[in-house]
Amino acid sequence: MKTLVRLAAASAFLTVGLAIAETPAPSVAATPAAKVPVNPNVEEAKGIVKAFATQLQGELKAAIEEGGPVKAIGVCKERAPAIAAELSDKTGWQVKRTSLKTRNAELDTPDAWEQQVLTAFEQRKAAGEDVQTMAKAEVVETETGKAFRFMKAIPTGEVCLACHGSEINPKVAAALDEHYPNDQARGYRQGDIRGAFSLIKPL
Repeated sequence: MKTLVRLAAASAFLTVGLAIAETPAPSVAATPAAKVPVNPNVEEAKGIVKAFATQLQGELKAAIEEGGPVKAIGVCKERAPAIAAELSDKTGWQVKRTSLKTRNAELDTPDAWEQQVLTAFEQRKAAGEDVQTMAKAEVVETETGKAFRFMKAIPTGEVCLACHGSEINPKVAAALDEHYPNDQARGYRQGDIRGAFSLIKPL
């Protein structure tokens, strides 16, 4: 029964990633009669996030069914970065996840722009905005020229609390300590912003 509950929770949480297809593009001022044009870069980025979430969902569900949260830790450590790398190679975008409280600091530490967006996400959440549809898109200047950047907030679902909450099973905590000796990603509550998908495309 506990396994079924975890699976249902995992499916519910990861479906949030799939909802990116319905996430509205960043707002643009328009007259009542005008329509906001669809930004093809936003649509492409949303499709990549959806692909990421879909593949990770399948692999996490299989891992939880086989060995519970401890098994899922291995998927998050090994497969999530691999999926991001595969999508980066396939699409030409740089694809990653990031957070203000990292678990894998080597891969997921936010840069200055990501820190600003994540901080703004927290402010937007405090103002009442829905985390599930929260996103940011912007064209920025880089050392190599202009780039399109996109971030999509990741809400903390119930299933996340098994590895990211305040009360973590001792076996799970021991596995986390083994895999992530510098882990900062604990103490979350359901509905918090766990982090974000972050994508960059050179223009």
